[in-house]
Amino acid sequence: MNENILGIIAGILTSASMVPQLVKVLKEKNVEDLSWVMLLVLISGVSLWVWYGIMKEEWPIILSNAFSVLLNSTLLVCYFIYKK
Repeated sequence: MNENILGIIAGILTSASMVPQLVKVLKEKNVEDLSWVMLLVLISGVSLWVWYGIMKEEWPIILSNAFSVLLNSTLLVCYFIYKK
């Protein structure tokens, strides 16, 4: 298997792992079980992966982690919108 294909599949699976959480938050408008600190740390980490991917010119790293930044940033915004 081509290593880029493997990287893209791995990136899709790991990035998509937060989609069910986002759907649940948007549906229920409940963020009690979310930690904003965890989201902030995760966003920082995947942002650094994007930067690393740019430096290495590795599109699987860039795209999957950019998607993860977008997804987790949306969760963080939802946290502050829906927190009680």
